[in-house]
Amino acid sequence: MLRILLIAMAVAVIAVAGILGYAAMQPDDFRIARSTAIKAPPEKIYPLMSDFRRSAEWSPYEKKDPNMKRSFSGAASGKGAIYSFDGNSDVGTGRLEITDATPPSKVVLRLDMVKPFEGSNIIEYSILPKGDGSEVIWSMHGQQPLLAKAICLFFNMDKMVGADFEQGLASLKSVAEK
Repeated sequence: MLRILLIAMAVAVIAVAGILGYAAMQPDDFRIARSTAIKAPPEKIYPLMSDFRRSAEWSPYEKKDPNMKRSFSGAASGKGAIYSFDGNSDVGTGRLEITDATPPSKVVLRLDMVKPFEGSNIIEYSILPKGDGSEVIWSMHGQQPLLAKAICLFFNMDKMVGADFEQGLASLKSVAEK
């Protein structure tokens, strides 16, 4: 019986080492991006994305937890605006700060998550004039530590987070095209 237990433990240790070894070979950084065409000029879209108080109009994360605790500080909008949130397990706890804003074409945010996992990433909204409207690109990029690499072996983060971006862009489109 002891021999079977030792063999099972050895197999488990080898499996975990194999997973971690394979995860360690994955890229050290990640990027997730989605885009959509909106029939509105950048000047109409930019204020929706550079003012955290307006994110309730289109952000999918606001809808995931209507009871989320929110606080705003710093600038009212644009560079220096800060949004802190404490939500359910679908949203987590963290802080967003606009670190760069170039009206009406770009908003760059720093996302610092506390729960469910600690981490910092960069979010960018790019608003490009295109024909009689705009192309809006929502992207997120950052470093990918070993634990995140291992998790990504089992969960497709691009698909999961990308679905949120797609939903948010569809809501943004609906609001901006009114």
